[in-house]
Parts: sequence; C-alpha cells; structure tokens
Amino acid sequence: MPLVETRLAELGLTLPAVFTAPPGMEIRFELVRVVGGVAYVSGHGPLDGFRPTVRGKVGAEVSVEQAYAAARATALSMLASLEQELGDLDRVKGWIKALGLVNCAPGFNLMPAVINGFSDLILDLWGEAGRHARSAIGVAELPFDMPVEIEAIVAL
Repeated sequence: MPLVETRLAELGLTLPAVFTAPPGMEIRFELVRVVGGVAYVSGHGPLDGFRPTVRGKVGAEVSVEQAYAAARATALSMLASLEQELGDLDRVKGWIKALGLVNCAPGFNLMPAVINGFSDLILDLWGEAGRHARSAIGVAELPFDMPVEIEAIVAL
C-alpha cells in the first residue's frame, strides 16, 4: 500500500468524492494543473462532490473548531483531486505553498488558527516534506457559502 494512503488509513480518514460541477454549472478550469515537476492545485473547499460539508461564516455560524475541521476536510478534498490527476499521492514529494481563504464574520481575525487544520493534516501525512509556505486571509464571501477555500502548489 502506498505510504500516504497508509497514513490516511492509520488516521481513519478517507478521501471524499472529487469536485464536480453542480447541475447547470460548467467547470472552466483545471482542478490540478501539472507543469514540469510542479502541480498547481485550484482552490478547494470542504466538499464531497459538489456538496459543501460545512457552510457559513467563521465567527458567526461556524466556530473556530468547526472551521479548523473544515480546513482539514478541504485538505482531503484537495488530495482526492491530486490522486485523480496523479494516480498516486506518493508522487507528491513536497508541499511548496498554500493560500488559505477564510469566510469571516466582521471582526473575526483568527484566520491562521483555521487554516492550521489544513497544514496540520499535510504535516501528519508527509512529515517534513509537508512543510510549506502559507498565507491565511479573511474574505467577505466564498463560493457555495463555504467557510474556507485553500489552493496549493506541490512538488512532484
């Protein structure tokens, strides 16, 4: 069994369905674009197929703990897309950069604590190769009323 797949199983985690467009919407971008030895991963959220698993603004309808879990679920969604594109998550040799967006209620400013849900899972799965540069910013709205959206760049 591949290493990352083994670590997911040890953590009791499974990958969700890969993002698909909701009825009536066409996807006009790549979920993962590979150029040379780098994969650029489009923004992902806590989705199972096209259904958000969590909705709402962090600091209002969504707590920091729920948003942390949503960022972790976002990592799983991203991994599902990477696995679909690459065929094997062990092809990911290192994580370069992540950009985390948090759908914030006015006055909420703990965006790094939320995006830690993503970073912590990547580090749990890849160890030192999971270390990455990162930004975590707050926004007024996100698609599908998701609490978080994260994009990444990974080395293959």
